[in-house]
Amino acid sequence: MIRITNCIFSMMNIMLMMFGIATISSSLYLRQHSGSDCQKVLQNPLMIIGVFILVMALIGLMGSFWNVTIFLWMYSFVSFVMVIGLAAYLALTFVVTNEGAGKALSGLGFKEYRLGDYSNWLRNHFEQGKNWDEIRSCLVDAQVCRSLGLDVYQEASDFYKQQFSPVQSGCCKPPRYCGFEFKNATFWIMPKSGPSVEDSDCTTWSNTQDKLCYDCKSCKRGVLDNIKNEWRSLAVMNFCLLAFVVLVYSTSCCTRRNLSQSKYYKDYYP
Repeated sequence: MIRITNCIFSMMNIMLMMFGIATISSSLYLRQHSGSDCQKVLQNPLMIIGVFILVMALIGLMGSFWNVTIFLWMYSFVSFVMVIGLAAYLALTFVVTNEGAGKALSGLGFKEYRLGDYSNWLRNHFEQGKNWDEIRSCLVDAQVCRSLGLDVYQEASDFYKQQFSPVQSGCCKPPRYCGFEFKNATFWIMPKSGPSVEDSDCTTWSNTQDKLCYDCKSCKRGVLDNIKNEWRSLAVMNFCLLAFVVLVYSTSCCTRRNLSQSKYYKDYYP
């Protein structure tokens, strides 16, 4: 049984080591080939995560192969901290995504959103300053509005019947209340008398393809709704990761206990 536990623990750490090496390689690849701010944002987090996982896996392997108890204690402690951190992250995800809903528009294939519908935590971390600049760069780089403008001969009535994602609804067209004249999916004409309502989104809209409504409040609303939905989906993956880390932690404790028992028998029953 002791050998089986140690073997399982070693196999887990070999898998973690391979994952860490793959993560570090991805970071180095982005560092050499990234051409946009969106891709550069991922470099440092990937490198930090990869190095952390690789070091942890090496500590676990050295502890189990060379019977170094202090390494296994370090491994168990960090694993326990990860369990607490992941559990806290799941709780945070539930709290900050519990608010927010788009307002459906009658007869249209999309919703419109208000910033006040979302938690202050989400708004403070994603809609302001440097964070929003990085998100905006990702939206432009991903060309989220490109698919809407493929049919340049589309009628306004057909356009409004499409099913838009929250980001497309907020970033790729001016809000309905602006009263702009439809020309095609990404080209709108402001009335000579000006927009129907006084709103900063109406004057922020630009027909330039790398600007559009990426600086609009409606775009930020759509991004927040998308983040909320993705975080809820990631919560399932995080729960699975939490279960895996709990398993790793339990196995490391068993391996450490087995090592202690082995040393005890060697000392008293040489």
